[in-house]
Amino acid sequence: MTEHSLWRFSRALHRALNDRQTEELATIIDDNIDWAIYGPIDMFPFFGARQGKAAVLEVCRQIADSVRIYRYHRESVMLGIDSAASMVRYSLTAAGTNRPISVRMALFTQFQNGRLTNLRMVLDTFDLVEQALGRPIHLPKIA
Repeated sequence: MTEHSLWRFSRALHRALNDRQTEELATIIDDNIDWAIYGPIDMFPFFGARQGKAAVLEVCRQIADSVRIYRYHRESVMLGIDSAASMVRYSLTAAGTNRPISVRMALFTQFQNGRLTNLRMVLDTFDLVEQALGRPIHLPKIA
């Protein structure tokens, strides 16, 4: 049995973010990749939609400049033949401040011929923004 593309992508992404080694990631990403990380773009400019390999590799460089991964835990994973979905909790440190950040995300990927063609990432952004600001956000009660 061959290794699922998600595992290869996951290892390459972590090397790109933590070690700034993007060569392997570049070989896994399709030239016409459709990539989106949903979250507050004003606060995290590397969130949002990107098209194409060069744009995605630039996003990975920006993320690597902002955080360092020191732990992650896959809470659940569902694998299809050319797709995967997972819930992951990452423990990060913010660059410059070394402030710890814990973020939970859902990741949805599609592959073709072993190359990543589509990625959607949804983060628990409310919690992430509170951690980045270093204080709770107080919202008015609606009901």
